Amino acid sequence: MPFNPRYLVSAIGSMPFTDVGYAVDLTLRRMAQAPAWPQLPQLGMNEQMEVQIAEGVPCLTIDRERRRVFFDSSGDCTNALTEFYQSYLAATEAGPDRGDFSALGIGRDFAAGFYGLEEKLRTNGGSKPPFVKVQSIGPVSFALNVRDANDRASFFDEQLRDVVVRAIAAKCRWQIQRYRDLAERVICFADEPVLSSFGSSVYVSVGRAEVVTMIEEVMQAIRDEGAISGVHCCGNTEWSIPIDAGADIVAFDAFEFGETVALYSEDVKQHLETGGVLAWGVVPTSEAVREQTVQKLADHLERVIGVLAATGIDGGLIAEQAMVTPSCGAGTMQPDDAERVFELNQALGEEMRRRFGF
Repeated sequence: MPFNPRYLVSAIGSMPFTDVGYAVDLTLRRMAQAPAWPQLPQLGMNEQMEVQIAEGVPCLTIDRERRRVFFDSSGDCTNALTEFYQSYLAATEAGPDRGDFSALGIGRDFAAGFYGLEEKLRTNGGSKPPFVKVQSIGPVSFALNVRDANDRASFFDEQLRDVVVRAIAAKCRWQIQRYRDLAERVICFADEPVLSSFGSSVYVSVGRAEVVTMIEEVMQAIRDEGAISGVHCCGNTEWSIPIDAGADIVAFDAFEFGETVALYSEDVKQHLETGGVLAWGVVPTSEAVREQTVQKLADHLERVIGVLAATGIDGGLIAEQAMVTPSCGAGTMQPDDAERVFELNQALGEEMRRRFGF
């Protein structure tokens, strides 16, 4: 189905609150057309990006004393891997809508906002929002940040890399299945902050082909469940990577790096012309938000869109295929600043629709 968001408002996901009900209510109030379940890292370690998806991943250990997760092959790892692959294959072979991914779901203790939003939507009298957004850490960021027992990034172990991709794909499919009947359509993002360091000396041995393939497999799993796929990176990166990986939505920090997508204008043009979307993260998730107004942000967004349009892409198409989000998650912000982020984000979407006559 065509997806023409026309400045649809959503969020990256994280919020700095510890009151789950408050976070859910804010989500529904500020992004009513596409609420995103709130990740709440201030509730504790379980809601950190890597830890949040740790349940059911074979050979993965949560070290709470050192506040990290890592792969440990010293135990009965072979049997754990066998059970994982058997469960994953049984679920995927059953086909969309029928595969049971609950063995790789996310428990309430790891995602309070996921369950809070789900319950709120199930009890709202049958009214469905047009969209709902779910999310997970992306496979590349997980595999480069989570290490094995020898303190080597799991990305460089072919088997662990495969486990990471399949586990995240399963968790995305499980989320989509849980929310499918609660909105007209589901959007699922893989958050890939590590892409902002791709090509640097830190990751000089990380190959582009492997990165694209890992993300592509997760994007395909999302689409296999009938959802809209997306990749978010909050820094500057090679924007052709998520496009080549087949992401329906490419989400980026357009406050700091809004002009950088124009460097990949041919890729972006093809992305937009084939139904792809850019999610412009214009509202900063930093103290800079204190100096912003809707007018300033809207003018900034029009300017950076103009830079992209000047490369030969129709401005009307860019607007038709645009979403509005904060520049990144707001989980580490001061609560008052985060409140302002979501207020401005909502108002910016309304202002951009007014300017373009949507």
